[in-house]
Amino acid sequence: MIVSPAFAGKRYAILGLARSGMAVLESLHASGAELLAWDNREELRASVADKARIADPLESDLTGYDAIVVSPGVPINSHPIAQKAKADGVPIIGDIELFAQARASLPLHRVVGITGTNGKSTTTALVNHILESAGVPSVMGGNIGLPILFQEPLPAGGVYVLELSSYQIDLTASLDCDVALLLNISPDHLDRYDSFDSYAASKARLFDMMGYDHCAIFASDDDKTQLALHGLRDLGRVPNIVDTSSRQIAGQPDWPSLQGPHNLQNAIAAVAAVEALGITEAQWRPALASFAGLPHRMERIAESSGILFVNDSKATNPASTGPALGAYPKIHWILGGLPKSDNLTECEPFYENVVCAYTIGEAGPLFSKLLAGQVPVESCEMMLTAVQRAAANARPGEVILLSPACASFDQFRDFEARGNCFRCAVNSVIENKLVGTAQEEGKR
Repeated sequence: MIVSPAFAGKRYAILGLARSGMAVLESLHASGAELLAWDNREELRASVADKARIADPLESDLTGYDAIVVSPGVPINSHPIAQKAKADGVPIIGDIELFAQARASLPLHRVVGITGTNGKSTTTALVNHILESAGVPSVMGGNIGLPILFQEPLPAGGVYVLELSSYQIDLTASLDCDVALLLNISPDHLDRYDSFDSYAASKARLFDMMGYDHCAIFASDDDKTQLALHGLRDLGRVPNIVDTSSRQIAGQPDWPSLQGPHNLQNAIAAVAAVEALGITEAQWRPALASFAGLPHRMERIAESSGILFVNDSKATNPASTGPALGAYPKIHWILGGLPKSDNLTECEPFYENVVCAYTIGEAGPLFSKLLAGQVPVESCEMMLTAVQRAAANARPGEVILLSPACASFDQFRDFEARGNCFRCAVNSVIENKLVGTAQEEGKR
């Protein structure tokens, strides 16, 4: 666990005691801070009653507190805690800001901060994997894995690799990344922002906190990413700016867990990040081949009768699904869920790769209508039905891909639950020998 004398004797209110909130409480308590804590769940409040005063910060006088620490899940654009903080003159921060404040007391290290709409987790895990493969002490945290304050401090020379959502950046004021990486920006999470411009500006704030001698990397040619790049360049405050949007690296067929144009972009960005830390091609190239990938992100989960099953449940918007469709030439595409938009524009360039689409969930009727006349479509509603039909229709050499282009909350708790449902359905059709039955029966 990370502790710091920077917190000793200070007072903090903690709102939310889920994973990041609990990590904050344990770190601050061990550092000698005075704490007030609250969560709507009584059992969580009871579990920390020996380390904090239990009280709702909305009903407490917080005048003189050093900060209110909230989890990224608290919508500070609409939650009353924002007005309460303003009235009491107390800043609202998150666990990443606390990590930034603790850095001065940690062994000499560097930080890589990675943000963007799509590809953050894969790129973060890939950077961490390359560093570990090169023998560099590293750990990943932030929006992936264990909360960063729960991690053990790295020895001197270590690298903290942080996946940063826009919500986490909103709650951070002083994180000076040695390498800051923006992958891409497309419309997402607009319920938390006044506009797409505001969402993009939140991502770009990562560079506002950077020191002069550090490295800024921009990985996409989309309008908002390029606007952030040119804005930073025009300021002249950070001279080391790298644009990887037109770079290429040979060898992608040898990287089984990094297929598709989006994963090529992720790999190129990751390479730029580790090269900024001094890693050579002789070190990073074999690591690309050995990278195992992450669950629910272009995850190869099974192969049967020459048919590959790929779980890309993390693709919760069309911008992330489009490149997934570019990863293979013949795809049986399972899509649908709770839609984030009324179109599939980013997927359209890859329709020629789609043998058939199978729609599920709330977006099913909308997507069936959008796809009609462009690719064959079967309306399935449920995951098992979609997998069964796709498995029956697919031929050897083809791919059954779950890449929903939607949130999961119409039928599932989260994208992990959706991906696990897909896995179970795949196992079921394989165990019952339902794969490839269409060609066996002469239906195609």
